[in-house]
Formats: sequence, structure tokens, C-alpha cells
Amino acid sequence: MNEVENNLKDEEILTASLEQPALFRILVARYQGAFIRKALGIVRQQEEAEDIVQETFVKIYFNGKKFKKMDGIEFKSWAYRILVNTAISRYRKISKKWQAESNDPLDLETAENSELSTENIILESENKSLTAELLSRLPKPLARLVSLYYIEDKPYKEIAKQEGITMAALKMKLFRAKKFLKNIVQEKKDDKK
Repeated sequence: MNEVENNLKDEEILTASLEQPALFRILVARYQGAFIRKALGIVRQQEEAEDIVQETFVKIYFNGKKFKKMDGIEFKSWAYRILVNTAISRYRKISKKWQAESNDPLDLETAENSELSTENIILESENKSLTAELLSRLPKPLARLVSLYYIEDKPYKEIAKQEGITMAALKMKLFRAKKFLKNIVQEKKDDKK
């Protein structure tokens, strides 16, 4: 993307792309990676996620005339709603296949047994996606320690031994990682304002 394209707002690109379809590629470039991660968090299959994202971009383009920017409704939130609705629809269509083939602990069979709703499955999936995104922004050594302690629930002693560091060093690194994560979360909040 060139500098002019970088400075255009999503809404402006959408409107312009209705007259010049080639401009829609800018929106695809901006959102494709994030859309695939979000869809993958819902359906857990790369190929399905890619299909969902492609279908989402088609829906966005063909419904572009319907989009109206209002307070609290920006292109990004509108586009994500289309993506999530498309992913949920696809998830429901393929759920029977997953029941037969999946060992995923969040498949619908398990959801029925644990009385989880589809919405709760998706929320849990979004939480996992967010966690993975946050961990990916940490330096690798810190991300590994956070994952071992908070996700895999390993005790300090075991992690310190495994990593070849003292307990004090481990606690300090985890403290630093938490501070780093708080800063990332705060940046995300500030970006939304």
C-alpha cells in the first residue's frame, strides 16, 4: 500500500471501491489476516476459516451501499459483525461433521454434554484467540513462561527447574510479563477510543 492508501479511512475505501472495484483490495489487505485469525478461532479449521473470510469480503462488497457510518458504528465493527455471523452460520452447518470427526474439546457434542451454548463456545474461542494474540506480542521467552504458568498451570518450582532459573528470577520475569501485557491491553483500549 502506498502512503495515500494508508491515509484513507476504511469507509472512504469502501465507498470508492463501489465505483472502482480494484480499490477493494486495500480493505482485503488491511483485514484479511485478522479476519482469518478470528474465523479460525471459531471454526478451528484453516480451510474453513479461509472460505469464511472470502465469503465475508464478498458480502461486505455487495452490501457496501448499505453501510452508513454513524456514532459507534464504524466500518471495522460492521465488517467484524458480518464475519462473525458468517462464521457462526458456517459453524452450525459443519457441526454435525465435527461431531463425527473432531477430538476438539469444544465440539458441539461436548457442548451438549456440558450445556454450553454456541455463543459460549464462540466466546471461549474468542478468549483463546485474544490470549494467543497477546502472547504473540510478548518476547518469546516471556510468552513461554506466561504460557507455562497461567495456561498450563505448572507450579513455580517446576517451571524454574525446567527453564534453569531461580524462583526469584522466574517471579521477576512473570511480573515483567504481566506489566508488558497490561501495557498491550491499555494500548488496545486507547486505539479503540
